[in-house]
Amino acid sequence: MSATDTRVAPAATLRTAAGGESTRWVAARCREVPWLTAATVFTTVAGAALQVLPVLLLGRVVDGVVAGDGRSVLVTTGILMGAAALLGAAATAASTYLIGRLGADLLAQLREAAVRAVLGMPSARIEQVGRGDVLSRVGDDVAVLSRGIRTAIPTVFSAGVLVAIATVGMFGLDWRLGLAGAGALPAYALALRWYLPRSAPLYRQQRVAQADRAQALISGLNGIDTVRAYRLEGAFREQVTDKSWRVRELGVQVFRIFGRFVGRENRAEFIGLVLILVVGYVLLETGAATLGDVSAAPLMFHRLFTPLGAIMFTFDEAQKSGASLTRLVGVLGESSQERLVGVAPAASGGPVPHPVTVEGLTFGYPGAEEPVLRDVSLSIPAGGSLALVGATGAGKSTLAALIAGIGTPQTGSVRIGPHDLAGTDEAGARALVSILTQETHVFSGPLADDLRLSAPLATDTELTDALRVVGALPWVGELPDGLNTTVGEGGERLDVTKVAQIALARLVLNQAGVVVLDESTAEAGSEGAAELEKSVQAACSGRTTLFVAHRLTQAMAADRIAVLDAGRVVEQGTHDELVALGGRYARLWRAWREGS
Repeated sequence: MSATDTRVAPAATLRTAAGGESTRWVAARCREVPWLTAATVFTTVAGAALQVLPVLLLGRVVDGVVAGDGRSVLVTTGILMGAAALLGAAATAASTYLIGRLGADLLAQLREAAVRAVLGMPSARIEQVGRGDVLSRVGDDVAVLSRGIRTAIPTVFSAGVLVAIATVGMFGLDWRLGLAGAGALPAYALALRWYLPRSAPLYRQQRVAQADRAQALISGLNGIDTVRAYRLEGAFREQVTDKSWRVRELGVQVFRIFGRFVGRENRAEFIGLVLILVVGYVLLETGAATLGDVSAAPLMFHRLFTPLGAIMFTFDEAQKSGASLTRLVGVLGESSQERLVGVAPAASGGPVPHPVTVEGLTFGYPGAEEPVLRDVSLSIPAGGSLALVGATGAGKSTLAALIAGIGTPQTGSVRIGPHDLAGTDEAGARALVSILTQETHVFSGPLADDLRLSAPLATDTELTDALRVVGALPWVGELPDGLNTTVGEGGERLDVTKVAQIALARLVLNQAGVVVLDESTAEAGSEGAAELEKSVQAACSGRTTLFVAHRLTQAMAADRIAVLDAGRVVEQGTHDELVALGGRYARLWRAWREGS
């Protein structure tokens, strides 16, 4: 990287938000539904107050018995206690429902926003962080947060409010009894102070470890044919096992720390109860408090045990939910800060070819010791074609991706006509360049919908014309429902040649004037290869085209050829020129011809 290049490489994982940022996001969403939020808070506070009221009334019953009050007073107090208990149960049930509903609304908004943010990310960012991190956020983190919203979060919120109300009630009995109960607070605070700094990082590490495990599984499954071909099953199994053990070890550490936290909380409860009993005895002996108040105080403090226990035993799940929340909110903050300029889409009259100019391009992946590409310079005239040739690992696919606007070089530039891709957002890059790789995919649904992925407003006539250009119309005409035939999962199963033709038809429908084909016919067999090469030539007609050549017949058909070796362009010229030169390309050509 040059001394004048001030760009900072993005992180190797997606962003994780701070706790304050996540809290602000939740608060902002709650303000959007003020009535639901207000009803949730009101029912929670009312339910907690009504649960505490019977304990306060019990103290009045004790004082009434000691004072010799009439039976009617005791009956009335008993009725009030029963009514408070019933109303408290109803309010608590309503609170649980409203918290769940509010949480479900927030989760739905967060999930949609996170998926939208992921779909809007630059392709280079997705490739950099790995699919495991992305999928773990929009999959596992959503599932963890959903489970927390149904169970832990309502429990923690309701129990927290109940603890606050009960504490106020104790001070309402007698401020000295309230202070005695508050004597347990330092022990609680010390327990939390010990637990939180140790548990929160572990939960974040656990979520990262789960993402790493997902990435290991995905990479192995995506390349399963290669894994089997090279007998690498044991190595990949060992890799997945190592990642899984890491997740297990973190889970054991979390459980061990939580167990020690529960012991500290129990000690805090013991301290508070002993202080209340001792202070209550002294107050009663000196006549400074009534028997009802002294009797109600330990019951009130004991009333805290249940909500505090609920908080402790669901705090584990709440911590997991909090960690998942910060990861999901962090996704919303992902943005491309380097590309700011959009590009207007091509006119509907057809693609407009642009010249492609690569100057002094150097690119390396984060963490790599050596760059993949070094000082690469080449050009393709408007409407012309260039084939990239070289051994595996020479940098062909990386160069193709950079020309397609996927990634940003450390030095040098890629220009499509007058546009420097370093200053163009991904939508603008897609308006200029279309890329087609060997990893084509047919989505489940009508064939017409699959084709319209690249041109949502295309008519059936335009779809038919695109299929005719790439030579797919004959077999499409034999489908049961033509363009309306369901393909993909649950529909017509298509071979690799037909799938590639659908991808090429999308390319025809797209109006980008520059096309990058990264071994797009590599998966086709020898019988389908010749047919696909004709389809490729037809689809790219009138466009500036870059081929990553899988077969040298593709390179032979291009206007010019560039030979890459160890990330450098070592030869450029036409097929005949390079064969006559007798260099690297000539040797590749002789070897390929003899092999054929």
